Amino acid sequence: MSKNKKTNSLSHYKLMLSRYLLPRKKSLFALALLLFSSIGLQLINPQIIRYFIDTAQSDKALQPLYYAAALFIGFSLIQQLISVVATYVSENLAWRATNQLRGDLAEHCLKLDMSFHKSNTSGSIIERVDGDVNALANFFSSFIIHLAGNLLLMLGIIILLFRENALIGAGMLLFVVFAMLVIQWIRKFAVPVWAKWRQINAEFYGFIGEHLEGTEDTRANGATGFVMNRFYSLLRRMLPLRRKAFLGFSSMWITTIIVFALGNAMAFAISAYLWKAGSLSIGTVYLIFYYTELLAKPIEKIRTQFEDLQKADASLLRIRELLATKPRIEDGPGAKLPAGPLAVELDGVTFGYDDYPTLEELQLHLKPGEVLGLLGRTGSGKTTLARLLLRFYDPQQGSIKLSGTDIKECKLMELRSRVALVTQNIEILQGSVRDNLTFYDESIADQDIILVLRELGLRSWYESLPEGLDTPLASGGGSLSAGEAQLLAFARVFLTNPGLVILDEASSRLDPLTEYRMEQAISKLLSDRSCIIIAHRLTTVQRADQIVILEQGRIVESGQRLKLASDPGSRFSQMLAAGLEEVLA
Repeated sequence: MSKNKKTNSLSHYKLMLSRYLLPRKKSLFALALLLFSSIGLQLINPQIIRYFIDTAQSDKALQPLYYAAALFIGFSLIQQLISVVATYVSENLAWRATNQLRGDLAEHCLKLDMSFHKSNTSGSIIERVDGDVNALANFFSSFIIHLAGNLLLMLGIIILLFRENALIGAGMLLFVVFAMLVIQWIRKFAVPVWAKWRQINAEFYGFIGEHLEGTEDTRANGATGFVMNRFYSLLRRMLPLRRKAFLGFSSMWITTIIVFALGNAMAFAISAYLWKAGSLSIGTVYLIFYYTELLAKPIEKIRTQFEDLQKADASLLRIRELLATKPRIEDGPGAKLPAGPLAVELDGVTFGYDDYPTLEELQLHLKPGEVLGLLGRTGSGKTTLARLLLRFYDPQQGSIKLSGTDIKECKLMELRSRVALVTQNIEILQGSVRDNLTFYDESIADQDIILVLRELGLRSWYESLPEGLDTPLASGGGSLSAGEAQLLAFARVFLTNPGLVILDEASSRLDPLTEYRMEQAISKLLSDRSCIIIAHRLTTVQRADQIVILEQGRIVESGQRLKLASDPGSRFSQMLAAGLEEVLA
């Protein structure tokens, strides 16, 4: 890893700690107090055992031994209690910190534009928001405090060993330095492999998520074999990386065992030499062995923490990359859109998802309160126009204005509260009917919801709900018919009271009777609103004031509906004569 990367990594760790851990000062202070108390008890207990052994070898009374034993048992019990409480505080701290990070990542992903979501599967995003954050859990469970505590415990043991004898202290100090250098040397080989493992893991979950969502199409088109071949090919790529990553962990574990064995051998040799020279008592020899064994504990924990840091390095890199991804669509300075129906003006708008333009030099004007029928073959740019009006994308050239205000000057929330889109693909969330209609906006009164449902012809459906607006709906809308889901989507729109409504083939899934009822309701609800109807069906453009026909991203015909319909030479008139569905198929 280059010096630059190390600096960036350290600065990002510092940022993470300052944002998610340091604000929880009370929990950090309590955890530090518990850990340092535990360290003190671990250093004192061997002294009690040494006293017990040396006293037992003398001719002194037994009463001091009873006191020493009671003191040892009492301290051991307190140490265990402190350990349990410290674990609880540590895990709680990690849970709160990682939850805040998950929330920030989820919010950041929601702010990213459609180009990001089109190029990343839902599974890979979930793996970043949840999987990578899980890998940071141990880092957030006060990594710094645990590391400082273990280093302090090692320092305390070394000082006490020097206090007993300089030779044994120097020997154990060399052992600690050697152990830490070896562990750090092995660690640097495993970090890159773990980063690759996290990346392919995200690809795997992205693949699973994508194909689980498309199970019906996969089976219907006989593509199960192809999907399973891709599944096994991913597994074949994952296995070697998994093996290498855990080989790195195993190497650290085996190396630690060997180093501990060498440390015990060194302690045995030095203690035997000093005891033979008469410099140590039996109790002190036991004390040295106890401290040597105890020394293995912080080294082992530091090794484990380095493993966690190793996982965290890879996850932190991916989280940093995600947070560094900036939305191409940014909030404007905050221009307000006027109340009531909105005028729409497109001036020389050109846009393409890639090098090939989807829309070219569009000129379009819609007066406040007018209804525009937008027609064209599949791929002509109709849905793209709707996405531009909501600023899911920005045009490469030209401008889009609503009632004279450039939409780039508006806050995104302001724009999307005044422009509403209804598509043929309806998302039903797992939650109550109320939640699905209001998207958790508590300012919308139940009376307003019920009124809109009645206007849309859903009165009998609403009255059949066992718990009214509190009735739960399953994710994906499995409990609703296509028509009911579509009408609920309309209800969502009208509850927000937009100034411009875009209907993108919104009635395509409705049966004729439901469509007729919806048409009657929409006529009432669209009063005092502008509307753009993207249509494939003749009935849906009968209420349009203007008609625009797109072909390969350009306007090939536009004008008043009645005027175009009465002109035998117009494309729209020919569509009406031939049947709109046939012409646009």
